[in-house]
Amino acid sequence: MDHLPEPARVVQLPDGTYTYIHPNHLPTTHPPAATMPQPQVVHVHQAPPDRTVQRIALGSGIGAGTVAAGVYFGPLLVGALTAIAANLAILAFLAVALAWGVVTVVRSIGGPEGTTAAKNLGTLRRKG
Repeated sequence: MDHLPEPARVVQLPDGTYTYIHPNHLPTTHPPAATMPQPQVVHVHQAPPDRTVQRIALGSGIGAGTVAAGVYFGPLLVGALTAIAANLAILAFLAVALAWGVVTVVRSIGGPEGTTAAKNLGTLRRKG
């Protein structure tokens, strides 16, 4: 007998008529809100990563392998270009420092000829 559904109940509606209603559809009675404090539920979520570029790429017809390669090699390419740029900046700084050192040494050691040579080197550098 456990497999039979729960029988419907007869309920009188506000207009005075009677009807059958299933017990699951009866309104539940809740205690007044003033008697029981309602717990505050705070949901903290972290935003998912933005995958717009991958979705556009997959939608345009390129394969998932190409998208995965872009995701993997993209940051590697940025890192490699940054390292190259840093190396070039260091080399440029060293070139400026060495040129300044050579000019200073030639001026101080060379006497009047050294000063003239340093001036010629300076004008040659400005022209080139």
